[in-house]
Amino acid sequence: MEQKPPVSFRQLAGMFDHTLLKPYAADEDFRVLCEEADRFGFRMVAINSSQTALCKSFLKNSPVHVGAAISFPLGQTSIAVKEFETRDAIENGADEIDYVINIARLKCGDTAYIEREMKAITEICREHQVISKVIFENCYLTEEEKLRLCDIASRVKPDFIKTSTGFGTGGATVADVRLMRTHTDPQVKVKAAGGIRDLDACLAMIEAGAERIGTSSSLRILEEYRTRFGEKD
Repeated sequence: MEQKPPVSFRQLAGMFDHTLLKPYAADEDFRVLCEEADRFGFRMVAINSSQTALCKSFLKNSPVHVGAAISFPLGQTSIAVKEFETRDAIENGADEIDYVINIARLKCGDTAYIEREMKAITEICREHQVISKVIFENCYLTEEEKLRLCDIASRVKPDFIKTSTGFGTGGATVADVRLMRTHTDPQVKVKAAGGIRDLDACLAMIEAGAERIGTSSSLRILEEYRTRFGEKD
């Protein structure tokens, strides 16, 4: 019996945030990234904020979004600095913002600070009709801390909560995606990112509740899909 894919080829491609966050990437690398995203119909290119204008110029005639990473990857800047970087990225053409929470403040139990921070970035994004994503960086968090973040996100309602930067000691796990999906308001979507390098891992994250996949292995995963299922719409 022919194996039935859980999502179509185009649906899967449309869930990818095609990622290039290496500090040594050159302009030509970003041109290739943007061309790939446009050719395959990826949802977004995920980049450091300094490359926002460059990638926007490459994608000016494309529906693919430009997503800027804010306070990346450590999250250790003040709310004011994160607000400035967010506004700067939006002025340079960002359609989406992925910011890293101040992990140190969460570790100190200062959830009021985390909520102020989340509100500040989310409100700027809403003001400019830009998608907001909050990066938890789960590899450094206890289950209780993850649940606190889910509770805050349920009140603030950013567009997405996200598992990881991909630069920490661990990336996305099925357990974390399931926890985030189960304990956060359904209006808030979940993005899995970090260490997702093959089709099985990707499909497991989707089954657990992820609606976006951040990966630098988008092309490899799509090739695996073609091999296993064919290019089914």
